[in-house]
Amino acid sequence: MANVNVKPLGDRVLLELKENTEEMKGGILIPDTAKEKPQEYVVVALGTGKNDDKGNKIPFDVKVGDIVLTSRYGGTEVKVDGKEYKVVNQEDILAIVG
Repeated sequence: MANVNVKPLGDRVLLELKENTEEMKGGILIPDTAKEKPQEYVVVALGTGKNDDKGNKIPFDVKVGDIVLTSRYGGTEVKVDGKEYKVVNQEDILAIVG
């Protein structure tokens, strides 16, 4: 997991692609980027939070270090210090793995 100096705002979450490869018979490697969506990401940073109608802070359903599933095409991709990340709204996270 990376230590990146980016702080998402609101209910956004900063994700890093979990790099896995799968080896098939015959020694062919298939990277995650060639597989169908959704993809696994590691939560790197949480936003500042969102308030409900009464002004109460809505807690995040995920925490830093969680492995989550999200659509490959959702969110916004950003590059920081040569490394690629994705910023998504918390509601765009499909599931927590494990």
